[in-house]
Parts: sequence; C-alpha cells; structure tokens
Amino acid sequence: MAKLPSSSAAAAAGGRGSAHQRTRLLLLLLVAVAASASTAGFLLRGALRDSCDAHGDSASLTAAAEGSPLAFMRSKLVLLVSHELSLSGGPLLLMELAFLLRHAGSQVVWVTNQRSEETNDVTYSLEHKMLIHGVQVLPAKGQEAVDTARKADLVILNTAVAGKWLDPVLKDHVPEVLPKILWWIHEMRGHYFKLEYVKHLPFVAGAMIDSHTTAEYWKSRTSDRLKIQMPQTYVVHLGNSKELMEVAEDNVARRVLREHIRESLGVRSEDLLFAIINSVSRGKGQDLFLQAFYQSLQLIQQEKLKVPTMHAVVVGSDMNAQTKFETQLRDFVVKNGIHDRIHFVNKTLAVAPYLAAIDVLVQNSQARGECFGRITIEAMAFKLPVLGTAAGGTTEIVLDGSTGLLHPAGKEGVAPLAKNIVRLASHAEQRVSMGKKGYDRVKERFMEHHMAERIAAVLKEVLQKSQEHTRS
Repeated sequence: MAKLPSSSAAAAAGGRGSAHQRTRLLLLLLVAVAASASTAGFLLRGALRDSCDAHGDSASLTAAAEGSPLAFMRSKLVLLVSHELSLSGGPLLLMELAFLLRHAGSQVVWVTNQRSEETNDVTYSLEHKMLIHGVQVLPAKGQEAVDTARKADLVILNTAVAGKWLDPVLKDHVPEVLPKILWWIHEMRGHYFKLEYVKHLPFVAGAMIDSHTTAEYWKSRTSDRLKIQMPQTYVVHLGNSKELMEVAEDNVARRVLREHIRESLGVRSEDLLFAIINSVSRGKGQDLFLQAFYQSLQLIQQEKLKVPTMHAVVVGSDMNAQTKFETQLRDFVVKNGIHDRIHFVNKTLAVAPYLAAIDVLVQNSQARGECFGRITIEAMAFKLPVLGTAAGGTTEIVLDGSTGLLHPAGKEGVAPLAKNIVRLASHAEQRVSMGKKGYDRVKERFMEHHMAERIAAVLKEVLQKSQEHTRS
C-alpha cells in the first residue's frame, strides 16, 4: 500500500478553487485505494462531482439539461438492461450513461439480469451509487420490469449477453419492445457470437459499438457464422470523464500521486516506469509484455546503451484467484532474475495514481485487440506515449509514430515491442513529444462531451425510428 501524503504535501496542493480543492482532498483516498481492488476506486469518480448533482432534484436536472446535448431526452423513460453489476468495463460504462441521462432530465430505470443470490459489497455500493443519482433499480424479472419495458421510450441492452434477458422476461411482449431497443455491444471475443444471445439483433432499432473495427467484425461474424444481419449500426468512440481530466491536468495532483506510488513500488523518481493496466488474463497479453520487457533489458545491455533504470508494473493482478496464468507470470519473473524490476499490483479502478506515476503505457491486448480500450485514452490524458498492439480499437486511438508506437499482436510482436521499449527509453524527447500529441488528440476527440454528443446523435435517431414504428 502506498504511504499517505504528508500534511505539508496536502497543504501545498490547496488554494486554486473548489474543483482543485476537491481533487486534492481526494489524493489521500486515491493513494490509499490505488493498490487494492475495491469499490472505492469507482466511487471516487462520483465523489469528485458536486454533491448537489447526486440528488437529482428537478431544478438541478432542468439546469443541467439545458446545456446538455442530451437535452431532448428530458422526461423520457429509459430502461437500461445490464447482464451483470460488477466492476468490469461494460456495467460501469452503462452507469456513466445512466448518470448522463439523469443529468439531462431522463427518468432512468436499471435492471441486472445475472445477479447473485446474495448482495455483496460491490453490488450494494454500485446500486447505492445509482440510487443517489436518481436511477431506479428494479429486479430483472417480474411484472414491474415487463411494464417498464413496454412503457419505456427507449430500452438499452448492454453487451451481447444481455440478450438472454428478453425471452425469459418479456415473453410474448418481445416483438412490441424490439423496435425501441438500442443494443450497446462491447465484446470482441468469438464465444459471444451465440444465437441464443443475439437472435433478436436484426430486429432492434440499432446497435451501438465502440469502434469501427469491432463493428466490421460483428457485421461479418453475424452474417457468416450466425446467418443473421446486423441492424443499423452506430460507432461511438468513448471519452474521458471530467473527473479523470481534472486530475490529469492538475500538476500538483500528478506530482503527489507520482511520488507516493513510486515510493510504494520502490521506484526512484529518475527511473523509467512502463505499465500494463488491465485485468490479468492471456487475452490482455501480460505474458508477452514481460517477455518483451526482459528482451529490452538484454538489448540495452548488449548495445551498452545509457538509459535510466527501467521498471515495469503489472496493474490488474488477482493472486487470490490463483490462476495458472498469474502463476506463470510470476514464475517467469523469478526464473529470469528480474524480480527487482517487475512489480505486481492488485486490481483497482483507481487508475489515476498509476497513470500519474508511470512514463509509458503498454496496451498489449491480443488476437483482435480491444473493442476500444479506454485505458489508452486515459493514459493519453496524462501525456503518456502508448505502445499498443496494431489491433482492434487501439488502431483508432493511437497514431503510430505520433502519439505512440504499434506492434503486431501475438508472439511475433514481442521483438518489435522490445525494440519500441528501448526506443522510448533512449529518447526522452520522443516520450515527451508523443505524450503531448496524445493529450492534444484526447482534447480534440476523446472527452466526455464528445462521447455525449456522439451518443446523443444515436439516441435521437433511434427514438425517431421507435416513434415512427409506433405510429405505423
């Protein structure tokens, strides 16, 4: 666990307006939760908002709606159907949309299809978060859910797996509801292409997907494998939250976080720190990253290059799971004698401290890559260069040679990644230049208001289709 900032550091962080004061008061919490897997990391995102935003009174919502691209959603009833309620990307992204809709004055109802029998701390915390934002939470099954789906102006299914909710719950009412469904898809893995999940996909009002690459993949796979056609498909790139940008653009906050995370890892201020920040799994490519990092150390030694001492941190571990893959990663580190250079950190949603602490992000997702890869734009907000696989949504975010460097997925990408690590380790000016260009790209394309505008355009068109279908 990282040490907490001293009182003098906290004092130095104050005095530049209420927003900055809120950010710096939260530095203590950010550092405290950065090394743990807990709901606190997610809850901090909302804590940075004004407390008055959370209550959702009509006056606040009216004021918020007036300046929102989603203002036309005011008073609309929206049902959100999530396949699960957890700290994974899909449910959290849907919650962000729920809050955007609430701030625009929508009536928002949430159901979770796959819910455990016992309410755990994560479920309780996330549901509480929704309730204080004015989102109504209903059981996924039962007449109330059916009635809400039938009355709703819009129904949003989140992820392909959420399709399993339709037939068992709506039964004979499925045809009535399909024309007002927007299906938000985030998956790229082949096992999600099951007819039992997506058989109704051709009949919904539209599908919303996070990248053009993923949209093309869904179009071809549904046609070739399932023999069904995609509905009207909209590509919506994601954006960084105002809360994350507030920390990223605060030099004092970044410095405090950098110092304390590095201290907790045993990394000096002058050392170079590379990071991969994803849940540990073979598909995220942590094994190939460690191989490339080891090769980069060998290259530096062989070529007698003068570079700062290099470290790598793997954020997203879960040794409690005792997976074979996790054990293999740690065995590789010990076998090659690089345990003093490699650091493992448990899963956490408090990514800002680590983005403040590192020098380069590695996005090494394998096979078809990430559907989008939000950590990439978050890193770019912190002016970090990105070393990414030339696959999936990463290719739509990272400009090769400008905001970062791309390498092939798979084993053939290990050597190129190692060379790219050496390249950035050897050229501080390139790291700075790429980081600055990445930040500029985020400001131009990947902010929260950009995402809200893109989603608004989709919702407006889907609502119009639904209304035309009702009239006909």
